[in-house]
Amino acid sequence: MPNLRVLDFDLENRPLSYLGQDYTTTEITAIAACFVNEPHSMKVWLLGQDAPTTMLKQFRIMYDTADLVTGHYIRGHDLPIINGAMVELGLRPLDEQLTCDTKLDLIKKGPAFSASQENLSEMLGIAAPKVHMNTVKWREANRLTPGGINLTRARCVGDVVQHMALRKELLKRGLLNPPRQWRPHG
Repeated sequence: MPNLRVLDFDLENRPLSYLGQDYTTTEITAIAACFVNEPHSMKVWLLGQDAPTTMLKQFRIMYDTADLVTGHYIRGHDLPIINGAMVELGLRPLDEQLTCDTKLDLIKKGPAFSASQENLSEMLGIAAPKVHMNTVKWREANRLTPGGINLTRARCVGDVVQHMALRKELLKRGLLNPPRQWRPHG
């Protein structure tokens, strides 16, 4: 699939409201997206600087022009959160899309190692580091202070940069199963 236009993306989110017990809804605080092999295409949208509808509509433009979208745990986390936000804000849900999820599409690993993006990157010698956030930094980020928004930007962009290198290495080593179709309705 060398001629596909591949969109690599990540989001950050914060708890928003309780559904019951300890279950919470979520709000997107950042989306970073970049077309693989198009380094100048990196876009970042940040809550506190961009309206939620603006973030989602502009992300959707990139999503809709991609042949495949990729990220780490995007089918289990990022895509459902984005789709839920679209519905909540009265926007049309995302269309189905071909995906490469480097957590869910990783070949069966057994209990030998963690499948976190950070661990896989370290194990495979990826030079791009994970931007670490401790509780103090997450509170700052989730309160949307100017410094917190900068932390969120760094974290989200850093995850996309690291992920692009990770996916490239996983593909080179034959460690990913074929892409799968993501369907927002089931």
